[in-house]
Amino acid sequence: MTRDPGPLAPEQCSTMVEVRAGVDALDRALVTLLAQRQRYMDAAARIKPDRGAVRDEGRVEQVISRVKAAAVEAGLAEAIAEPVWRTLIECSILYEQQVWDRLRASGPTDMPTPDQRAAPDLSERSACSCR
Repeated sequence: MTRDPGPLAPEQCSTMVEVRAGVDALDRALVTLLAQRQRYMDAAARIKPDRGAVRDEGRVEQVISRVKAAAVEAGLAEAIAEPVWRTLIECSILYEQQVWDRLRASGPTDMPTPDQRAAPDLSERSACSCR
């Protein structure tokens, strides 16, 4: 039995099927990482003492600065990195505010279950959608 070596490195791809297989694999990995990041937002909502602490502009700029530096090191265009992270941060803040509200309404020790994590409706917030 042979083990699937996974997608080819980008420089080894010679067909769009190979390129798409690599992108699809990365998308799956990104979803897993974003789900882990979201669980940290759940923890932050549980820990922060007041709703006003959810949005911290100093922290936003600190994260953006670090992401831009990491993007340079990784060879990611800043024109991709910065707007993606600003959108991610804004959506995370909105998500965290909704979790914060829900936790205070239901009790401070209730952590969201996986199905509750998906509950906040961010679709109405234009800051969370690329146009």
